[in-house]
Amino acid sequence: MLNDQIKQALTVLKDGGVILYPTDTVWGLGCDATNEQAVEKINAIKGRSSDKSFIILLDTEAKLQSYVTEIPDVAYDLIEYAESPLTIIFSGAKNLAKNVINSDGSVGVRVVKHDFCEQLVQRFRKPITSTSANLSGQPTPASFDQISDEIKDAVDYIVDWEQDLNTEKKPSTIMKLAASGQFSFIRR
Repeated sequence: MLNDQIKQALTVLKDGGVILYPTDTVWGLGCDATNEQAVEKINAIKGRSSDKSFIILLDTEAKLQSYVTEIPDVAYDLIEYAESPLTIIFSGAKNLAKNVINSDGSVGVRVVKHDFCEQLVQRFRKPITSTSANLSGQPTPASFDQISDEIKDAVDYIVDWEQDLNTEKKPSTIMKLAASGQFSFIRR
């Protein structure tokens, strides 16, 4: 069943569509992070300003160098030893849709440790966006049943995996990491 869900999601992502999918944190809206029109669809669904940046998901830290120009060595240790989902904001984003990248040139990256997401990103061979599945300004849904029908009706595909999971999940910790290795927490 997992394999079927991944195949369906891949088809939608390759066609520039938006998926509603489970992640290692909260349910997310995802699309091809290199496709500007697909990213704009998510902004329209959420009713959010197009100047807000996105988090991208990767399946392995080995792919960081494809999307970030400056990776301090400590980043690899942070990713490896993080005990909970960790999003790191790096300077010098590259090879991504311009509306994924923050106005200062940075991008938030999470190397995901979640069966569905890992396999999806690995097979897609590109990063996917991850933003909470809520309308802009509304609370982040902690489980699938808290996602509004408005969001569900607007996406191109809803992944049928972990929908009945009753554990409420939280967003990731967000850390800004400078090229020098200095860091600060944005969200804990």
